[in-house]
Amino acid sequence: MIDLRKTPRLVATDLDGTLVRSDESVSPRSMAALKRLAASGVIVVGATGRGPRLLDLCRNDVPSADYLVLGQGAFVYECRYDDTVVEMANRSVDGEVLHTALRRIEQRVGPLRALAEPADPDRHITGDEMPNWPWPTVTLMTAPRHEAFRGPMVKGYFVSDEHSGPDLLTAAQEVVDTDRVTVTESGVGILEVCPVGVNKAAGIQVVLDKFDIDWDDVLVLGDATNDLPMLRSAGHAVAMPDAHPWVKQAADEIAPAGNDDDGVAQYIEALLEML
Repeated sequence: MIDLRKTPRLVATDLDGTLVRSDESVSPRSMAALKRLAASGVIVVGATGRGPRLLDLCRNDVPSADYLVLGQGAFVYECRYDDTVVEMANRSVDGEVLHTALRRIEQRVGPLRALAEPADPDRHITGDEMPNWPWPTVTLMTAPRHEAFRGPMVKGYFVSDEHSGPDLLTAAQEVVDTDRVTVTESGVGILEVCPVGVNKAAGIQVVLDKFDIDWDDVLVLGDATNDLPMLRSAGHAVAMPDAHPWVKQAADEIAPAGNDDDGVAQYIEALLEML
């Protein structure tokens, strides 16, 4: 049984750690549940920190999604029935702005490993050596920072050998220029520095504006601190059982199971019984 006071017009789900399993796959059960949800007339949105260079992977993970919010909310895509994709939002930040934020954070916490993700998909993610990079399918290049942080960027990735991701986030929030960048953390120990005003709620807002939908009619599911803006905005927020404590505190309820046990599918199947 789920604790939902009204049926939503839009459902947005995070991908990694929420819908996607730890083996980087999405189960057939989850695929089927999302397909049924979309067929019922509910707008389905996939919301992720993954950058636009992983658009095809996101479409494969959530083929029933009508819209995809990528890059922590900087990029929004409409996925049409004929397999075409229409870009609805595209925001970047100058690399030197990220480099300045990096210097400020290092002054506070000490040395960091840093990568820059260019807005140009033909340029690789570039910067320092990153031995524990969690996405092996994404090619990294090593280069001096003055070369890496050059031109329009999707975001910067900063990692500390001494501080956890949430601790790094707390420190960064105290020193970065919030009029120029937004900082977040996606649950894998990496601080992400994005264009100002960018978060998953802002990305979803682009879709809401298209259909004149209020946040009260939105249901979201997530697990990491980068999901907090959409969880706090939504009419109903669902956290995964192993979500960060901040996420659980912001949620209205907890999913019946984790991402490896089809928690999103179980929740949506219960939701479908209400429709």
